[in-house]
Amino acid sequence: MKIFHISDLHIGKRLNLFDLLEVQKNVLNQIIKAARTEQPDVIIIAGDIYDKSSPSGEAIRLLSEFFSELADIEPQISILIISGNHDSNLRLNYAASFLAKHSIHICAALPQNKEEYIKKMTFSDRYGDIYFYMMPFVKPEDAKNLLGKEANIHTYDEAFAAILDREVIDYSKRNVLIAHQFFVSKDSEPDKRDSELRCICVGGIDSVDTSHVEQFDYVALGHLHTSQHIGKTYIRYSGTPLKYSVSEAKDSKSITVVTLKEKNSEPEITFIPLYMNPDLKKLKGTLNEVIAMADEQLKEDYVSIVLTDEDSLFRPKDRLGDFYNRIVDVTIENTRTKKLSYSDIDEKFNEEDNPIDIFCEFYQEMNGQPISQDEKKIMTDILKEFNF
Repeated sequence: MKIFHISDLHIGKRLNLFDLLEVQKNVLNQIIKAARTEQPDVIIIAGDIYDKSSPSGEAIRLLSEFFSELADIEPQISILIISGNHDSNLRLNYAASFLAKHSIHICAALPQNKEEYIKKMTFSDRYGDIYFYMMPFVKPEDAKNLLGKEANIHTYDEAFAAILDREVIDYSKRNVLIAHQFFVSKDSEPDKRDSELRCICVGGIDSVDTSHVEQFDYVALGHLHTSQHIGKTYIRYSGTPLKYSVSEAKDSKSITVVTLKEKNSEPEITFIPLYMNPDLKKLKGTLNEVIAMADEQLKEDYVSIVLTDEDSLFRPKDRLGDFYNRIVDVTIENTRTKKLSYSDIDEKFNEEDNPIDIFCEFYQEMNGQPISQDEKKIMTDILKEFNF
């Protein structure tokens, strides 16, 4: 069975002030073209379909067009979609029963009561049945709502394990898990990019260990933006189809193609490259050096520029705007700014600062709202455990 694994479409996302809908449409068309050529049996989209829980009408329209084009491919391809932490379960689940008639299967919610279980889809090839388990983004409160407030669940790892352990899975058969979490392998963490740091908690308290999923034949992950495996080679993040932050400028984007054969054989994993057009580039040098880099291609690309001039510059972005049409940001990096950065850190945080107050300030900045008393207590208990 041939599987396309993609995730984190983030439809509707902006790059600084730039609308990316046309760029997203271009890359989705590349995925459609690849599906027509390669004829996968299943396409997995592992969460974060939209960038916001309340997507714009344009974003909804683009996703609808993407689904429509995929549904028209013959022979028909089954599409399996889970919700991620950026998605609204209610909005993503809209028209799910209608879409299922066109082999587009959405799982936007976890089991809601003790009689319900993870959504499971079954497909067959010449080696027999393959079972796909669809696990949307899991938080500790989700597990408590399902198992009861008395359940001893405090971490994302405990929540994920508790929900998965309810399932009766025959691991002598071929099983695929679709999940959207921050997975770690013992003490090993995957590569992260700036664009996803807001979704990952300080200290790894939202992490889930790969030991819970190692018995699956393939684990299709979403959440992180870089294509990579974590722990076992068959536990994989597909990464985003586009570069969504300057920290991803040098990343290669792709569709992860997984071919499953008979039980106990390693899945064959290959990649189909995806190209961002216009591209995202990071340029560094003096003002004159960066101006000299400009060519017809770079002029149209999204560029993040780091200027290294030691002398003061007058309105450098205006001067650069004559040579580059899509400037994401311009920063100055020289001897003076480095000294200022270090002194700012020393001034902001010192040994007398209360770590709880620092965390609460950080939480407010990241989430746009104050920390709750329950969350503050969890953080206080963690710091006490480590003698802070």
